[in-house]
Amino acid sequence: MKNSSTNKLTVVIKKDCPTCLLIEPVLNELVESYRDKISVYVQDDPAFPSSISNKIDDTSLEFSYRNQIEIVPTLISSNSEQEVARTVGWDKSEWQRLTGLSNLGTNLVDFKPGCGSKSQDPGMEEQLAARFDSEMLSARKVELAESEDEIEACFDRGWSDGLPVVPPTSLRVIRMLKGSRRAANEIIGNIPPDNLPCTIEKVAINAVMAGCKPEFFPTVLASVEAALQDRFCMHGLLCTTYFSGPVVVVNGPVIKRIGMNCGVNALGQGNRANATIGRALQLLIRNVGGGLPGGIDRAVMGNPGKYTYCFAEDESDEDWATLAQDRGFDRSDSVVNLFAGEGLQPIVDQQSRQPESLAKNMANSLQSVVNSKLYGLADAILVVCPEHRRVLKQGGWTKADLRQALLENLMTPGADIIRGAQGIAEGMPEKFKNKTLNKFREDGLHITSTGGKAGMFSAIISGWVASGEKGSQLVSQKIQ
Repeated sequence: MKNSSTNKLTVVIKKDCPTCLLIEPVLNELVESYRDKISVYVQDDPAFPSSISNKIDDTSLEFSYRNQIEIVPTLISSNSEQEVARTVGWDKSEWQRLTGLSNLGTNLVDFKPGCGSKSQDPGMEEQLAARFDSEMLSARKVELAESEDEIEACFDRGWSDGLPVVPPTSLRVIRMLKGSRRAANEIIGNIPPDNLPCTIEKVAINAVMAGCKPEFFPTVLASVEAALQDRFCMHGLLCTTYFSGPVVVVNGPVIKRIGMNCGVNALGQGNRANATIGRALQLLIRNVGGGLPGGIDRAVMGNPGKYTYCFAEDESDEDWATLAQDRGFDRSDSVVNLFAGEGLQPIVDQQSRQPESLAKNMANSLQSVVNSKLYGLADAILVVCPEHRRVLKQGGWTKADLRQALLENLMTPGADIIRGAQGIAEGMPEKFKNKTLNKFREDGLHITSTGGKAGMFSAIISGWVASGEKGSQLVSQKIQ
């Protein structure tokens, strides 16, 4: 009997679903009643069900993707303009209501839940978006010749920092974007030095090339937002002939969540998150901002950290205030701290068992930042190893105690460090001869902790010689 309803029905099914097999008699009833006003889409086996002749092959899953099918079977009722209602799984009363057939499926159970749509299989959503959602990505698509090698093509087009990059295919970029809730077309800011507007999509492209996983992406975005803060002065850092580049220090629960290294070899190779998050920022500055070595980047030597310089703080000691806490954040916040720094300078102290001795030794090493006779030019990060942190704790010292002792031990008579003093031409101007100077400006010495539990080796990350309000300052950005 033909149904008099003006609405059209659409059913999406798959053979590999017990509920879809159950409702095959219902489908026959609907086809008989609705005839040319019903469409049956099959996700897996185009021959299923054999009793219905005019089925539509949706093994490409295009219809299922475009219509957001999450469960099969799905029954959709539509008028001439739009979808009116839908139901999923088998619910006899709902199917009878939507179809207007009060006797539909009378011999079946009242309810049976459906199965997951094939369009919801792991990784399938991103694959379908890459295939069918042409508006999701706006970046220019680069077509390669059949004979071109993908890795070499990235080198040839200048997208690499000198190491191989992961080719940023549409699928990989879409998967990266899924790591954040932010819209692909959102403008995150203007990237120096060319100050070109940058979308979240472009950040994702460079995160893919750097080798990031999607779960790293919010941390990458926070590092970019930190670099765009005026206080950091990314443009100036790019233009300098000095060694410095961005140093990323991560705090908070995100460290464990994405598997960052804050232990053995924390500032070295071997950890994907540490290696690729810092690299993503550098690639973005290069590929979007135009910060190319030999171009705007005029560093005399540079430093290996300009490939990537990213590590996590060891937060295992609740009594040790983290770098993010020093910057006003809660310990429960996930935070990126960005510092304009250069290579790592070691502090070896295997003898000190009292905090006072250790602090004096650290201060002596800090005197050599930039130059032992130049004061107030560069900031620094003191990276305290766990064993040195243990010495401080056993001596009853807090991080604040260490900071105060360092500042006291870093005071030096100007007469000792002016130009010409000690037979060295370099030094502070003559006007400081009768003053007592501190090695660092106020808020110029930062303290963090990371590394393996064995070894009494701390370190210094020296800053850019243009530190402070007229240059670069350490900045922090909460991870969304």
